[in-house]
Amino acid sequence: MGERTLSVSSLDKVLYPETGTTKADVMHYFLAVAEVLIPQVARRPVTRKRWVDGVGTEDRPGEVFFRKDLEDSAPDWISTGRIQHSERTNTYPLAQEPAVLAWFAQVAALELHTPQWRFGRNGQPRNPDRLVLDLDPGEGVGLAECAEVARWCREVLDGMGMESFPVTSGSKGIHLYAALDGKHNAEAISKVAHELARALETDHPDLVISSMKKADRAGKVFLDWSQNNGAKTTVSPYSLRGRSRPWVAAPRTWEELEDPDLTQLELDQVLDRVADGLDPIAPLGWSPDDDADADSDADAPDAVPAQTLDRLATYRSMRDPAKTAEPVPADPPAPREYAEGELPTFVIQEHHARRLHWDFRLEHSGVLVSWAVPKGPPLDPDTNRLAVMTEDHPLEYGTFEGTIAKGEYGAGEVTVWDSGVYEREKWREGKEVIGVLHGRPDGGLGGVPRRYALINAPGMGGEKNWLLHLMKDQPEPDDGPSPPVPQETSQRTRGKQKQRKDTSAAKTPAVFTVDDLPAPMLTTAGTPAQVQHAVRDGEDWAFEMKWDGYRVIAGIGLGPDSDGTVVLSSRNGQDLTDRLPSLTGPGGLAEVLTGEARELGGAVLDGELVALDEQGRPDFGLLQAVLGDSFRNGPGGRTPSRARRTAAEKAELDRLREETELRYMVFDILHLGPPGATDGARRSLLRTPYGERREILRDVVGKAVEDGAGDGTVAVPPAHTGTLAHAERASRELGLEGVVAKRMDAVYLPGRRGSAWVKLKTQAHQSVVVIGAREGKGGRAGGIGSLLTAVPGDDGELRYAGRVGTGFSAAQLKQIEKELRRLERKTPPVEDAPVEDNADAWWVRPQLVGEVSLAGRTREGRLRQAVWRGWRPDLSVEDVTWEN
Repeated sequence: MGERTLSVSSLDKVLYPETGTTKADVMHYFLAVAEVLIPQVARRPVTRKRWVDGVGTEDRPGEVFFRKDLEDSAPDWISTGRIQHSERTNTYPLAQEPAVLAWFAQVAALELHTPQWRFGRNGQPRNPDRLVLDLDPGEGVGLAECAEVARWCREVLDGMGMESFPVTSGSKGIHLYAALDGKHNAEAISKVAHELARALETDHPDLVISSMKKADRAGKVFLDWSQNNGAKTTVSPYSLRGRSRPWVAAPRTWEELEDPDLTQLELDQVLDRVADGLDPIAPLGWSPDDDADADSDADAPDAVPAQTLDRLATYRSMRDPAKTAEPVPADPPAPREYAEGELPTFVIQEHHARRLHWDFRLEHSGVLVSWAVPKGPPLDPDTNRLAVMTEDHPLEYGTFEGTIAKGEYGAGEVTVWDSGVYEREKWREGKEVIGVLHGRPDGGLGGVPRRYALINAPGMGGEKNWLLHLMKDQPEPDDGPSPPVPQETSQRTRGKQKQRKDTSAAKTPAVFTVDDLPAPMLTTAGTPAQVQHAVRDGEDWAFEMKWDGYRVIAGIGLGPDSDGTVVLSSRNGQDLTDRLPSLTGPGGLAEVLTGEARELGGAVLDGELVALDEQGRPDFGLLQAVLGDSFRNGPGGRTPSRARRTAAEKAELDRLREETELRYMVFDILHLGPPGATDGARRSLLRTPYGERREILRDVVGKAVEDGAGDGTVAVPPAHTGTLAHAERASRELGLEGVVAKRMDAVYLPGRRGSAWVKLKTQAHQSVVVIGAREGKGGRAGGIGSLLTAVPGDDGELRYAGRVGTGFSAAQLKQIEKELRRLERKTPPVEDAPVEDNADAWWVRPQLVGEVSLAGRTREGRLRQAVWRGWRPDLSVEDVTWEN
């Protein structure tokens, strides 16, 4: 393995029991085929499927799990590439040398899955360099029919001037690859593949189907075009498969596909072919020469690892994070992976610096590419505006508003003029950008889509000068207000600035509404090893308990117009103000603010509402029982109505409410001062580091609570700054579900997940969407036996997640049935419900979210030993994802 040293163990462990294939055999295979495998996976992020205890047998398959991030135990010489997903950043291994393949074998990573694109030398994803079609046989057809469909595909691709290469998948079907020139993005390639699949389905309806609906695939070959999505992966050519035997995704010749007895190939057969010099897919392999004309940084030295190149280096060099309120991330930006249908973001900020201008920023390649527009974005097609390209900004800048301190670069006030997403029509690096911006209803673009072009114009005085042009061909506008003129906006703002020195909290309206409250920042699921690794790297973290309750954002106004008004919002934006009188009334939140919060006239707090049991520990079931009637599951959602309860049930509920202690566990502070106030009477803390926010929280809330303010309804639990092990021990002793680790320098990202907040669960809980119920038997005859659940996949589509049949009382099941019957539908809302759960099931519209505890997930990705915990009316269906 060259100069690499790798510790290996348990080489005699059998990974394929049916053939006796050991870990040593797997390692030998990977090293023997490295010469042909590495060119197929080089510079592609590798997702692995691992069978630590072997693949098992057909009757008792072994447990498998996907792995995206590079394992903490991995050697430090493995190169990596980073991808920014919608909710997290993943660091993938890059298989650039045989030693990496040997390490994959050591950790039983049998299947290697990669996308159709590669990282460039600048660390950013290129456009796809290959198209792939997955020919998957339905029930009643086999490999021979797949080969026939492959030949039809070949004819079409040949007609497009694209040579194609077949691979028997090592499972049931055939993968068909074709080379691309890299000039088109994944979305365009997906559309071409989809049209090809539909055309073949039209020509051969008796054998080809392009629909994703599994129920229609019997007797046909499913021509899966979707793996060309930039976020999806396909098992790599020459990868092993985790089947009962060591099958391989084996490249084949077209002559082989003519054989009516065509079969999948095993490990030994592929070794013989490679030894004979047979590599049918070699033309698709990577070589260093591929970089010559592909990357904009073509002169960059090959020795520089892709992950060290940093588009934010200039931005970071111009700012001192200790002096500016702007976000200054320490790490280089990672390319972002988009979910299907997700669009990149834009923001336009009004910037009162030495000279007033508007900052026009478009998300691209993991950063906000930025231009300064002195006169503001044009709102008339006959007007062109100068736009001067500036340094790339981090994505976190998309929500930045505040004052950049005097003496710092760009000193002055920054406000968001408009923001949203945009449809990227064209992006010619350094030359031309065209896109349609979809801003906010009340934004500076007027709440209508705007199609802009940015054109590099070095003749106007320099390479950084561009023209910003509102295209004459505009999308159909929605009904809405006329767009404001930027110059008029700036005059109004300057007028307000002149008045600021005379403005005080007493002159500012201090009445909060739910619309004034930001969405809460969300956590990212992680492991203790990840956090401990960050701590070893010198990062400062604090550890909070993960409270078992409902997330609540509180706005407290203390100005003369508010008279101690408190408004409360749930995680999904429901107004809870009238439902929690213990927090909004006497002895509640209005009485706990002191110091600067009281001087400025209010604050916005973030925390968790819990119900305490007799031992003073949070009890989610108790919280559910006490507050279930007070919540709804968002648009279209329902929970049992109090009016339908019996007199005895109402009496028991009243008793519970009387005896149960609710407590608001405040762990963050987001704003000081009331909404709508000028800066002299309001202070945003969103860009203040977490450690400083905790100090402010202690000063303006914590000390008063310690002195007895709030009648015990409010608490400010500590943030532990010791070791993670101590925090986890405290969590277990309190019977809590885990710990939330927070980086001390982290800013607050409203409504977004950040890698700086990591949840580490000591108990496994999972939110689920209830999609139906099975009829009860025995003691539950005549009612519900179990609930059927689903969880959205990465593409947002609901997928069956299994049954939950324990954790209910008879009264709860009765009440649940009343509610579900009102949502009944005739067909299942998922396509993959198993036959055994279909037989005696009835289905409901997927609107209600519940929570279960579980022992893990099965090999099929379903709930294992699930126990019902209660409804989650603070969550919408869109909030549900699989926990790690």
